[in-house]
Amino acid sequence: MSLPLDVLRVRVRNEIQMCQRELKHHVSVSDPALATFPVMVNVTLLRVPGPDWEEGRVVHRFVHRMAVIITEDYPVEKPIVKWLTPIFHPNIMAPEDGGYVCTKLLEKWDFGSNLAMFIRGIESLLANPNPKNPFGNDTCTRAAAYFNRNRYQPPTVMDQSDRRIRIVGVADD
Repeated sequence: MSLPLDVLRVRVRNEIQMCQRELKHHVSVSDPALATFPVMVNVTLLRVPGPDWEEGRVVHRFVHRMAVIITEDYPVEKPIVKWLTPIFHPNIMAPEDGGYVCTKLLEKWDFGSNLAMFIRGIESLLANPNPKNPFGNDTCTRAAAYFNRNRYQPPTVMDQSDRRIRIVGVADD
C-alpha cells in the first residue's frame, strides 16, 4: 500500500528539509517540486572519513557521494541507494561494480525510517566497515579480507562548525 501522492510529497519534502537542516552534508533533489517519482536525492557526505585503495594501500577519503532514489512506494518500500565515489569497503560496492550499499538500515527499513537516520547510519558504516558481512563481488571480498586482518582506524575529523580562535596553554598572571 502506497501513500497518496500529495502525502508522499509532503513527507519527502519534510525529510529532505530535515537532512538539509540537521546534517552537515550537501543534499539536493533532481526534482525539487517532487512533481514526478522516482526522484533522486543527491547526497555529498562532507568531512566523513571512509576507506579507499590507492597505490597498494588504504587511504582516507573525506568527501563521498551517493544517490538515493525514492519511488512512489516510499516509505513503505526502502529507497534505492547507489554509491558514486571511489571506495574500498566490504559493505559498499565501488561505482564500477554497481555502487550498491549493504546495510542493516536498508534491510530493516520500515514506515518509521527516514533519510536523515539512513544518512547518519551511512556515516557510521563508512568509519566502521563490517568485514564479516561483505558483498560477494571481488572488491568487497578483498576489502573484507583486508579489514579482517587490519582494523580500519579512521582519523578524527575536527568539527568545523566552531571556528573561533582559542589560545591553549597557561597564561601568566
